[in-house]
Amino acid sequence: MSDSVYRITEIVGSSESSIDDAIKGAIARANKTVRNLEWFEVVETRGHIENGQVAHFQVTLKVGFRLAEDGE
Repeated sequence: MSDSVYRITEIVGSSESSIDDAIKGAIARANKTVRNLEWFEVVETRGHIENGQVAHFQVTLKVGFRLAEDGE
């Protein structure tokens, strides 16, 4: 088994429904362009208020992905 090297980047997801949907949407979108996603960490949660109600949720995530080996 070879050693792996990982890279970390930040992404931001948003949803009008929930924090969970903001996380899932961000991961799903990142997965379309970043290979080997392996973990995430929520680092910040924000929201927008309109007329005394939560209008949308915004979540900043750190995502970790394994760098591809030669030929991978």
